[in-house]
Amino acid sequence: MFNLKVNQEAKVETLNDKLEGKKLELEYPCNWCYKVIASEKDALQNAVKDVINEREHTLTDSNKSKSGKYVSMNLDMLVHNEDDREFIYDALKKHQDIKMVL
Repeated sequence: MFNLKVNQEAKVETLNDKLEGKKLELEYPCNWCYKVIASEKDALQNAVKDVINEREHTLTDSNKSKSGKYVSMNLDMLVHNEDDREFIYDALKKHQDIKMVL
């Protein structure tokens, strides 16, 4: 006699499923962390200074690529509103020494 198993796919609901079509709601001011990726640590640090000037922040080491070609750092700072948060993101992303911002 054959033993037949019925393969039932279980639907797993993810956070993305729950947030689909919804906008993230934040209460400002709040602390925000940007992950900033560049080719060199010194260039990354100088780029952050160029963008945020004298605003209070914390910049900490994150990762280095296996080949050592890229470094990433976490930029933690207080953002005052949605426009402020997006402006900083865009300014970091557009800086010539920064490869990527997450």
